[in-house]
Amino acid sequence: MNVLILGATGFIGSAIARKLVDDGHQVTGLGRDPSRAAVKMPVFRWIRADLAGMTASGNWRDALEGQDVVVNCAGALQDGLSDDLVATQENAMLALYEAARDSGLRLVVQVSAETEGAASDLAFLATKRRADAALASSGLPFVILRPALVIGRNAHGGSALLRALAALPFAIPLVHAENSVATVALDDVANTASDAVNGDLPAGSDLALGSGEGLTLKDLVVIHRRWLGLPPAPVIVLPPVLARPVTWLADAAGMLGWRSPLRSTAMTTMSGGIASRPSSDFKPGLSSAAEMLAAAPSGIQDLWFARLYLLKPLIIVALSLFWLISGLVPFFAFGAASIHFAAFLPAPLASAATIATSFADIALGLAVLVRPSAKRALLGMLLLTLAYLLAATLAEPALWLDPLGPLVKVPPSILLTLAALAILDER
Repeated sequence: MNVLILGATGFIGSAIARKLVDDGHQVTGLGRDPSRAAVKMPVFRWIRADLAGMTASGNWRDALEGQDVVVNCAGALQDGLSDDLVATQENAMLALYEAARDSGLRLVVQVSAETEGAASDLAFLATKRRADAALASSGLPFVILRPALVIGRNAHGGSALLRALAALPFAIPLVHAENSVATVALDDVANTASDAVNGDLPAGSDLALGSGEGLTLKDLVVIHRRWLGLPPAPVIVLPPVLARPVTWLADAAGMLGWRSPLRSTAMTTMSGGIASRPSSDFKPGLSSAAEMLAAAPSGIQDLWFARLYLLKPLIIVALSLFWLISGLVPFFAFGAASIHFAAFLPAPLASAATIATSFADIALGLAVLVRPSAKRALLGMLLLTLAYLLAATLAEPALWLDPLGPLVKVPPSILLTLAALAILDER
């Protein structure tokens, strides 16, 4: 069959796409930026599209042409610069259902979530709940899957945070440490989606996917630490109020396009635990977290990822402050700053060059904080730093011997920028 997968570049979507190809289906992946995924998975046909712009049924006509099944794995945790929950998780889905009724679609598989509980009023779950209800009443054949916290060989979002916490040195600070967390293996989600597409699940099924084991957040972190091959470390249980500053910063970063798993939606959800409701439609026999991890032993790359995950925002902020300060300081000591340009430029041009480079530094320091422009900003930092280094070496080579080391300190900043580029990608 021809299967269209929404969010095929994502953590869950890519796993389902690979499983369906293995089953012999023809898969088309839809994503906002499938360029890298198209290189890694050339067997798929790819459509570049943003669901937030597909809120009218006519927007779906070309994407649905020739498709038998749609699997929706798209979603976002919280509104931000890069995400619009109502548009993506609700309005686009209502438009899809309307278009699908006229297209002869055989089935819609919706990868949703458990939408009741402590966080049920949050936009993340409210939009999913309304989309699920609309699908159930649309008249289209459907299967809804509600996975708990998904754990796979790779990691993204909450599962990435688990690994990062597990890799902390000395001690592991946790809030909500004793709250229950239901998990499900990524392969089990992919296999269940495959069952739905292959007709092994009856239309109208609404399945909760969770291993059924009784784990707390503390248990999960300890299991991941053992998987990483690290010695035991004490868990320090912190009151939730201490996490609020981190959550505020994560929400602010979300407004700049960064998708942190420490945002308020995730923390509110965790405050009530992550459950997987038992019901008559509950699918038993799913792998536990320990079984899933044991089946995919960790490598050194997993330890590197875990240790770098929480350093990444600190590196970005450090680079931003470095460039902002270097751009602002000259305005408070303009004569001393322009004297370097005055060595080889007339005074008016030296002043202009000082102002221009200062504003360039400030612009780069601000741009690196905005996720869509971060890569370009980091590349700009590298180019401008190399230009500064070359110009200073030619104009004042003695600066290399300066006791304060203004040039000697530049190579470490270049290496930090290269490190930020190396870990910038999220999937």
